[in-house]
Amino acid sequence: MLTCIIRYHIDPTKTDQFRQYARNWGTAIPRCGADLVGYFAPHEGSTTRAYGIYHVKSLAEYEAYRARLAEDPLGRENYEFAQRERFLLREDRTWLTLASGTTGEQP
Repeated sequence: MLTCIIRYHIDPTKTDQFRQYARNWGTAIPRCGADLVGYFAPHEGSTTRAYGIYHVKSLAEYEAYRARLAEDPLGRENYEFAQRERFLLREDRTWLTLASGTTGEQP
């Protein structure tokens, strides 16, 4: 199992747009085959940092998921929404594997 953590740098004046973006992914991502942990918006401290976290079984499964997401009507709409509203200033993806075994999975 692989975990993707997306770190977003967002416009702090457009947190509501990021929250809408996150809600849309909350529907589209699971429908397209990834196990969504969630999207996290700023609450205390930094007003510009947000995260999205999901799991996939492998990088091959990730590629298939991304293809489905690109064809999904809500997925396409959400990509366009982000481009139009310009609330995402930067995003970085980090891929991790579980090392501790604390979630019931063996490392």
